[in-house]
Amino acid sequence: MNNPPKRDDNRALHVTDSPCVAVCSTLYDDICRGCGRTAMEVANWVFLDEVEKKQIWQRITEQGYPRRNN
Repeated sequence: MNNPPKRDDNRALHVTDSPCVAVCSTLYDDICRGCGRTAMEVANWVFLDEVEKKQIWQRITEQGYPRRNN
């Protein structure tokens, strides 16, 4: 019987956490290649409320972001 991994709430992401992975690039389009946010979403992140941040997190994770260079 496999037990699911235990959740570590100290390391869990919260909706207020920025999806930034320090792979910033909006050079060729309006979408960051690291986190998937628009340049405006990146610039205004600290001003967004939790609902707006949750919507952005949902969209970018569905699109396969955030991405890290390994």
